Amino acid sequence: MDQLAPPRRKPDRPEPRSEEVASPKAASKAAPKADPVPPPTTAAEAKPGWRTRALMFGVPLALAAAGGWYWLASGGSVSTDNAYIQMDKVSVAAEVGGLITEVAIREGQEVAKGQLLFRIDGHPYALTVAQANAAIDSATVDVGNLSASLAATAVDIQAAREDIAFAESNFQRQAALMDKGFTTRAAYDASKHAVEQARARLAQAQASAAEARAKLATGTGGTNPQVAAARVRRAQAQVDLGRTEVRAPSAGRVAESHRLQLGQMMVAGLPAVTLVDTAHPWVEANFKETDLAHMCVGQPAEMRFDAYPGLKVRGHVQTIGAGTGSEFSVLPAQNATGNWVKVTQRVPVRIAFDEAPKRAMIAGLSTEVTVITSGGCT
Repeated sequence: MDQLAPPRRKPDRPEPRSEEVASPKAASKAAPKADPVPPPTTAAEAKPGWRTRALMFGVPLALAAAGGWYWLASGGSVSTDNAYIQMDKVSVAAEVGGLITEVAIREGQEVAKGQLLFRIDGHPYALTVAQANAAIDSATVDVGNLSASLAATAVDIQAAREDIAFAESNFQRQAALMDKGFTTRAAYDASKHAVEQARARLAQAQASAAEARAKLATGTGGTNPQVAAARVRRAQAQVDLGRTEVRAPSAGRVAESHRLQLGQMMVAGLPAVTLVDTAHPWVEANFKETDLAHMCVGQPAEMRFDAYPGLKVRGHVQTIGAGTGSEFSVLPAQNATGNWVKVTQRVPVRIAFDEAPKRAMIAGLSTEVTVITSGGCT
């Protein structure tokens, strides 16, 4: 009986689910976190303070006011920082050549008009003056000799006339004797030839006198041309001698004097030193062509300098350039090409000083110029 009975089956256990098999860490990660609960706010914290309201409304209003003021102020003036101090500069060169024997200036020295700058060896030019004086004396002697020659020709003319008178008288006697047959043909011909020779000597004496008078002729000033030419050569030699002392053509400050060295050979016409007129500076401001619509001569201007922060000098527009900077460049722009690009041009505007600056002006200093155009053109 026991053997025929079927075996008992154990009750089936339910298989664990995948969710249950997962590790506790996975379960903790899979579970969403709850949002933190904000703390309760009070009525005092929710209401903004007066400072916050001032910042919220005051800052935008201040920015708007500043922008409006800048817009209104900028509409009455134009400015540029493409401006530089300019001064008249004179390049001094020697008019004659020679060795430099003296240098009477130094770099940065203020000199007056006519002050000695440097001196060139004048001995060769002094010799030229002496030679010219000798030429004048020689010409004067030549004039004296010509005067004596003219006087001698006058004597020769008188003697030739007397010879002619005697020869003609002798010829007439020989002719009378020839008619009577008391003389020979040879004596007759000799007397006739003597007359012709006397007349030839008279003509020669008269020609010599004319030549002497021509050489003694005077010009419009009443002076013999040879003497006048010699005097001109002496004057030129004296001028060259005086040019060995090179003096300042105008007042100014010495610059680039390093080229002056004792014993150096100076070439005529070669710039040796530069004089800068620091007493009359001006500013050359290169304004854009779009800034010239309301600009005209006489308008007031203000100048500030990079070298002297805080220094402001008043001035006015003296001139507006007749052409842009590119028009006067060495190689003007050629715009007649297919690759032309429009570029805003700059026009040089000269600004004159209305007051003496408190600091020393130096040529080439960078400047910021503002021209007040709100007053219009007069």
